[in-house]
Amino acid sequence: MANPELINKTIAFVKKELENAEGGHDWFHIERVYKNALLIAKSEGCDTTVVELGALLHDIADSKFHDGDETVGPRTARAFLENENVPEEIISHVISIIENISFKGGNTVKQFRSKELNIVQDADRLDAIGAVGVARTFNYGGFKNRSMYNPEIAPKTDMTKEEYKNSEAPTINHFYEKLLLLKDKMNTETGKQIAQQRHHFMEIFLGQFYAEWNGER
Repeated sequence: MANPELINKTIAFVKKELENAEGGHDWFHIERVYKNALLIAKSEGCDTTVVELGALLHDIADSKFHDGDETVGPRTARAFLENENVPEEIISHVISIIENISFKGGNTVKQFRSKELNIVQDADRLDAIGAVGVARTFNYGGFKNRSMYNPEIAPKTDMTKEEYKNSEAPTINHFYEKLLLLKDKMNTETGKQIAQQRHHFMEIFLGQFYAEWNGER
């Protein structure tokens, strides 16, 4: 059982760090992932302290908002946890979750594996699909001033990590380059079950989007 005082301090820290964050990567994203993680963890028999801290700190400094620097998040999380006198064993595990949770084009082999990472990764991926996933995708596309859709620019589903990070493709392409791929990349049974329904919603959304785009009934 996680220490309530530590969790409350972590929540306060994350809220302050992300108070000016882009709408799809703000405190409310963290809160949704945290709730997803707690739900999945109920049936996974895991270290709940690691899961809760991993979920709360997984996006404390997303590299896409720090010139691609993937070291900022782990450094920020470690400094906070060390200041709270969290045992090194837990800190190391949380940092490993932060370093390995990202999609990164979907072709990156995990360098670290644990039940806790599986839970937090599923929780994060669930927030990238379904109705919230659609909203977040277009919110970020607007933030980056990208076009919604361009029929002349086809999605690329076999991008390298660098191509994925530097992509400026239309927002609709992101569904094919990441979101529609996540259902089959879930780790836990609970995650897989929830992902099925959210995946179906995205398919319905895309069908409606193309019909409206093309002036169909």
